[in-house]
Amino acid sequence: MNSIRPLDLSAVDQLGPRARKCVYWQTDGQHGDQPGDPEFEKEAWISHVSLEWGVCGQIASEGDRANGAAFYAPPAMVPRAACFPTSPVGSDAILLAGMSIEHGAPGGAPTSLLDAVVTDLRRRGIKAIEAFGVTTSDTGDVMSRDMCGAESCIAPTGFLVEHGFTVVAEHETHPRLRLDIESEHLWKADVERALDQLFAERGFATRTLGVLSGATARHG
Repeated sequence: MNSIRPLDLSAVDQLGPRARKCVYWQTDGQHGDQPGDPEFEKEAWISHVSLEWGVCGQIASEGDRANGAAFYAPPAMVPRAACFPTSPVGSDAILLAGMSIEHGAPGGAPTSLLDAVVTDLRRRGIKAIEAFGVTTSDTGDVMSRDMCGAESCIAPTGFLVEHGFTVVAEHETHPRLRLDIESEHLWKADVERALDQLFAERGFATRTLGVLSGATARHG
């Protein structure tokens, strides 16, 4: 079962190799990336945002294995945010700035991470989260220096819609989506976590992720 913890300065070394090296969101891709160490730059970004704004990520792991991480911050702290055709992000929203899922991670890792992001933002009084989606695997030549490619750094539009986001700015390949954080939405997320803990304590098999997921609570 995925264990989720906040990404603070003491947890940077728990990031998986994919999350640690990807600097797609930390560069603007407009002026030519200067030579440098992606891992150092990613850690520097995490440190800067954490000190200026607070927790900016969630880490999923299973034992000692990192399964993935989700990053989020005010859009002004995310250089790539201004580069999309559907910018800017709403003034009252925090930007989902990448979900890096490690190779071999279980299928429920993205949902678990998104639930943890929304729960954290609700507790901090944030009203909404926005994200740029991708509708095709052909995203052109936009690459991060680790060569992961934009398609690995942007959540699929379908995934975001399935988890309660709605499109607020249409675009053929990169729409902008929004999730208003509601009390009912997060109440269901809290229930899911309580059930997960109960199942683990009783030794039962893990529930199917997403059944009561806070990130899917707006369906129907």
